[in-house]
Amino acid sequence: MRILVTNDDGIMAPGLLALRRALMELGDVTVVAPTTPQSAVGHAITLTDPVRVHRVSLGDGTVGWAVEGSPADCVKMALYELMPERPDLVASGINLGANVGINVLYSGTVAAAIEAAFIGLPAMSVSIEPAETVDFDGAARIARRLIDQTIARDPSRPALLNVNVPDLSKGPPKGVKVVPQSLKGWRESWERRTHPRGGTYYWMVGEMRTEEEGAETDVAALADRYVTVTPLRFDLTDHGRLDDVRGWGLRLD
Repeated sequence: MRILVTNDDGIMAPGLLALRRALMELGDVTVVAPTTPQSAVGHAITLTDPVRVHRVSLGDGTVGWAVEGSPADCVKMALYELMPERPDLVASGINLGANVGINVLYSGTVAAAIEAAFIGLPAMSVSIEPAETVDFDGAARIARRLIDQTIARDPSRPALLNVNVPDLSKGPPKGVKVVPQSLKGWRESWERRTHPRGGTYYWMVGEMRTEEEGAETDVAALADRYVTVTPLRFDLTDHGRLDDVRGWGLRLD
């Protein structure tokens, strides 16, 4: 099995290296990841600047490819330029910080998996809640077990899965829940600050909105210490409203 591993935290991020180690047991792993952190860049791609690529040591005698670009750029470069053969699976992560709720739309980690799904590859994005001590290896073992169970499924319908792991320093997860993405976002606010040399700047602060009691979503299940699995799609059409909008009689005259 040929596996591409990427992320949005950068090629030397501990979560990526842990995921790579866990997936090496499944086959040949190629790492193509951003040179620098690219958190919250969404599905950005590079169009007006050159994309530079460098071979870098991963610290154990093997090398990976560092791309001066976004996570989506990394997947494109891997598939069309760097890997001699098409991978059988793309795994993105392990991201430091949960990608649940509306955060899914901002996430470069998730975008890398979606980029792979564009061309029909099975893909999984993996994230873990932040903690004082983050168990990336534990999260990687969980990802490996989930991948073991999904790669044998119908290859004509490759899965695009978003996985979130709770803080493992509090103990093992309660189990796995397959749940929809919440529509909850951040309760946003901005700190207004003054630069020592003059001028005003702003720093985003806030917290994730909590779900109502009994909600069955990724936000609620993760808060209840379950590993969450959410099947995603990249068709943004609101099919349920097509006939409604057609009935508006929109015209140009």
